[in-house]
Amino acid sequence: MPFSGSDAGGFQWDGFDSGAPSQSRPQKQKKQRKSVNNPAARVLINLLAVLIIGGVYFYLELPPLNLQSPDFYAFGLLLCGTYCIAAIITSGFQGQGIKNYFKFLKKQCAIPFFLALLLMITALAGTAAGSVIFRAGAYAKLLPVEPGDFAAEVMEISYDQIPMLDRDSAERLGDRKLGELSDMVSQFEVVDDYTQINYKGRPVRIATLMYADIIKWFTNRSDGLPAYLIIDMVTQNVELVRLQEGIKYTTAEHLGRNLYRHLRFHYPSYLFSQPVMEIDENGTPFWICPRLVRTIGLFGGTDVKGAVLVNAITGESQYYEEVPSWVDNLYSASLILQQYNYYGLYHNGFFNSLFGQRDVTITTEGYNYIALGDDVYVYTGITSTGGDQSNIGFLLTNQRTKESKFYSCAGATELSAKASAEGELQNLKYTATFPLLLNTGGQPTYFMAMKDAAQLVKKYAMVSVQQYQIVATGDTVAECEKNYVAMLNQNGISTGNGGTETAEGTISDIRSTVINGNTIYYIRLIGGNQYYSISATDCPMAVILNNGDQVSISYHTGENQIISATAVELRPGNA
Repeated sequence: MPFSGSDAGGFQWDGFDSGAPSQSRPQKQKKQRKSVNNPAARVLINLLAVLIIGGVYFYLELPPLNLQSPDFYAFGLLLCGTYCIAAIITSGFQGQGIKNYFKFLKKQCAIPFFLALLLMITALAGTAAGSVIFRAGAYAKLLPVEPGDFAAEVMEISYDQIPMLDRDSAERLGDRKLGELSDMVSQFEVVDDYTQINYKGRPVRIATLMYADIIKWFTNRSDGLPAYLIIDMVTQNVELVRLQEGIKYTTAEHLGRNLYRHLRFHYPSYLFSQPVMEIDENGTPFWICPRLVRTIGLFGGTDVKGAVLVNAITGESQYYEEVPSWVDNLYSASLILQQYNYYGLYHNGFFNSLFGQRDVTITTEGYNYIALGDDVYVYTGITSTGGDQSNIGFLLTNQRTKESKFYSCAGATELSAKASAEGELQNLKYTATFPLLLNTGGQPTYFMAMKDAAQLVKKYAMVSVQQYQIVATGDTVAECEKNYVAMLNQNGISTGNGGTETAEGTISDIRSTVINGNTIYYIRLIGGNQYYSISATDCPMAVILNNGDQVSISYHTGENQIISATAVELRPGNA
């Protein structure tokens, strides 16, 4: 019996000749891919694939159709890549090896390949053209900065108009207010975006609602969001404004009513900054959507050119190159700080910012807002790049017009002022809010609310910018201000008003309100237009005053309609 390799446990030995005829296994034929024979049909199918993939991507990611946006180039490369993949599939490519593979690509994907190459070359050239190394002067001119006189240009704010809340405290109050409303708390939440505006002469924060979850969105979307919140930053009152017709367009919406999608479909080529919620003088909610432009190269020198205003209820929108005067938030604080840092670093050239560093300045950590007149201003300290703990001055910028003033004033940084205020009350372990810059008697002053562990405002502090060892505190803002002015005078610092003045007359109107648990009285005299304000804590006799009483009022001079009084006395002759 002859021996064959097949008997060796299933193994075959090719070198052994058994004498039997050789047998070879049949070769498996490679399956040929089917291709679309009609070239025109192949192109149409490829384009259809591009249209579907591109449409889905555009709907989800919303890239602007603008050469100044990096997202546009990613979108273009995606479309080119989609066409090439579709061409490979529809052509039934059978090439083997790298050489044949690239020959196929050259034949089938030449146009999308060169389009992708053109996009990449354009992006690289645009980036180089906007490089700060070559265009430092252009970057430095983005924010025109003028010198200013603080005492003359920044008017004093009456203590009953000073914002007492920071953002964290406003969020807590907003959440608490919504939690009190049984018809809303289970359906809606407050959006974590509180916009500070001036509304009817008062500094307030505006917040809109959002659906609690996708199920709540599905059951409530037909009516929209029923209300928005107004948090008064002075009185700490929270008002929930109910609407006859609900808000249907928000950043937290889904599908076509999502604000970003709504903007992209109506303005496909516009670049937008982060939209902010504001209300006009009638209380109608609008989304302010600043339009961004790149002014240096393709991607550098970001600036604002007008805004699209979107009615949050109806979705109606209009572009304004010059926005209405009631709009407060056109230039974001982050953009203003970025543009100043360009100015501070590069106004003497790029290489000076690295080596000589002559007159090189930057903004300090943090910023805050000041309501002056009908506008909101961003302020931040300015310091040198040496890493010291002092300011050389501070910047005030109008968020609507971008008008910027630099006020030269050597003194403490905001963080140093916070530490000084907290040290004054270290036994109570209070934390200070980020300082607010005020003009008190012509002196730049940091004002802070002091909060306990529950984030409740308990006291107030004022710190001199120029001499941050001068710290005054009080249970009320009026008490804090009085203590602060007294400390300035004790240290030989003029408050610009020579102390107090006196007004005598007959009361024509007296009103009261409760702020932080303290009753504040507002008194107007016959023949006068302004009100004098004083708390019952500082003047217990104020509770018995009536119209027609003859009084003598001591006050700090100022040009506001409401003037802070230090004392009120009844004059002889009252019944």
